[in-house]
Amino acid sequence: MKKILIPIIIIAVLAFGIYSWAVGFNNTAVTYQEDAKTTWSNVESAYQRRNDLIGNLVKTVQGAADFEKSTLEGVIKARAEATKTTINAGDLTPENMAKFQQAQSGLTGALSKLMVVVERYPELKANQNFLELQSQLEGTENRINIARNKFNEAVNVYNKHVKTFPNKLLAGWFGFEEMARYQADAGSENAVDVDFNFGDKKE
Repeated sequence: MKKILIPIIIIAVLAFGIYSWAVGFNNTAVTYQEDAKTTWSNVESAYQRRNDLIGNLVKTVQGAADFEKSTLEGVIKARAEATKTTINAGDLTPENMAKFQQAQSGLTGALSKLMVVVERYPELKANQNFLELQSQLEGTENRINIARNKFNEAVNVYNKHVKTFPNKLLAGWFGFEEMARYQADAGSENAVDVDFNFGDKKE
């Protein structure tokens, strides 16, 4: 009887251990994954705030006499593209991330061009509403950078959890795949400098 009972106990202990490990892995992976999704929502929220501010900026610029139509239309078009390009938090693939990034980079470039053109319009540079929007946009660029860094940190925690051994043995069974990080554009470490400061420039 004892000879039969001992193997049964060993098997039961092993089964319970494997079950506990699997449950622990799954619950932790879900937690990390949801944390990453939440931080992505914060990234999109920061970008949406920028899009809203740019919309207000465009309305202010439109009031300037003889403002360059092509430059303004470029910003409007880029903003429309950036606004419609969103990613569901559950579909953060490298391809979708690249499309989102491309749309946002296009808007950044159009906004930079707009700011250069504004140099030719002293009445805009003295407009209090325009100056306030500049200040808010500058702060929003900082928020975006912080939000993206936090997203990448959250993704890093999740990816390490599902890719390290022995967890990676279970990741495929439970459907946990590596999440894509937000990749900076080539050369972006030297820019995003949408030049909001006109004070040191000569007329």
